[in-house]
Amino acid sequence: MAFALANTPAAAGASTQDLSSTHAAVLAGYALARAAVATINVAQSRIEGFKHKLAGECPGAGAGTLETEATQPMSYEVAAALWSIAYGSAAGPIGRFAKVIKPLHWTNARVDRVAHSFATTLSGLATIRRPDLCADIHAWTASGFTTIPQDVIELDHHVESLELPEIPWNLATPYLRGRDVVLVAYIKRAERKVAEAEFTLGQKDWYQVCETVGLPP
Repeated sequence: MAFALANTPAAAGASTQDLSSTHAAVLAGYALARAAVATINVAQSRIEGFKHKLAGECPGAGAGTLETEATQPMSYEVAAALWSIAYGSAAGPIGRFAKVIKPLHWTNARVDRVAHSFATTLSGLATIRRPDLCADIHAWTASGFTTIPQDVIELDHHVESLELPEIPWNLATPYLRGRDVVLVAYIKRAERKVAEAEFTLGQKDWYQVCETVGLPP
């Protein structure tokens, strides 16, 4: 998970509006960064509970699914379910962050677009509908592995659209003042920590859930 900060090209002057918006975004990003790091273990605990639930309700339900491009949406739904838990665990802090960003504006159109797009996408990730994975897999196997349930297709398309924009950190310097520099340094460290956890734990969880329910990763 990355955290948006307002940025502007170094060649441009920093207006009062740009400075105030950046400061507000930095404070909101710092609060979100702290919450995100604290939520890593909370989210993982919920995911472990989810895995245990699946192991009891539909172990091996998708056994027989071939590993082809046509069947990938079923495995993607597993990832969507895990994302709904991971990002949903930080829904409160993400909502507060988005609320701060919404009224902010920057004179640079690119900066303004990236900041608001980031907050909107992050809010979308935090509110992903958790699918009924067992029901969808049973429907899939009942079709003889020929028909992907419509809600699976719709969810996969929705999640694929939630791509966080890359934050141009190198453009942030002109708008940072005083203690904001220290806060940004913390945010960047938090970004790396959350990203590492998302990659290492996320990959493991996805493979484990796919194996539990009988779907190819």
